Amino acid sequence: MFIGHFGIGFGAKKAAPFISLGVLFTAAQFLDLLWPLLLLLDAEHVTIAPGITKLTPLDFTDYPISHSLLLVIFWGLIVGLFYWLLKKNTRGAIVLFICVISHWFLDFLVHRPDLPLYPGNSPRLGLGLWNYPVPALIAEAIIFVTGIFFYLQITTAKNRSGKFGLWILIALLVFIQIGNILAPPPPGVKAIAWAGQLQWLFVILAFWVDRNRSILTK
Repeated sequence: MFIGHFGIGFGAKKAAPFISLGVLFTAAQFLDLLWPLLLLLDAEHVTIAPGITKLTPLDFTDYPISHSLLLVIFWGLIVGLFYWLLKKNTRGAIVLFICVISHWFLDFLVHRPDLPLYPGNSPRLGLGLWNYPVPALIAEAIIFVTGIFFYLQITTAKNRSGKFGLWILIALLVFIQIGNILAPPPPGVKAIAWAGQLQWLFVILAFWVDRNRSILTK
């Protein structure tokens, strides 16, 4: 899943309007921001296996640090605690915790059974919607569009940057989603890892967009 995670980030703004969209994106996509770094460090592993699912050629053979449920809960607690220590805001910390752990449960919908519950000899779970492209893409689109709807309910543009920047961000996310679906398999694991680092550009853009939008008050 890709844009679905960003949809969670957009939607979380409704629950915590005081948190920047860039921070919400970081939390919602935290596992997939960590994973490419672990690939580069050879701490986690993936293989390219065209046909393993109908929507992605990636076989996630070993990623207990970034994607086992036990450590996902740990990362959520770390992110929430870090925010609480900085802001002393319990609501914001809880929202960020939920954003982080939501990632695993959304992945559970689409991954084949490769998501571990804990590091080591763990059962692996996944409903495998990636083998059913139409339902998988519809589900992800619904999450993404719903998140944007909530974001638009709570924010309004201060200026042209806030207005057009948001739609540029949305368009870029949709473009990458389409590219992920239509592109040929990646040439190698290093290419996957470095491409994954580009997700930080969406985080940076989200900070900029949110800075140029204001919170709607009732």
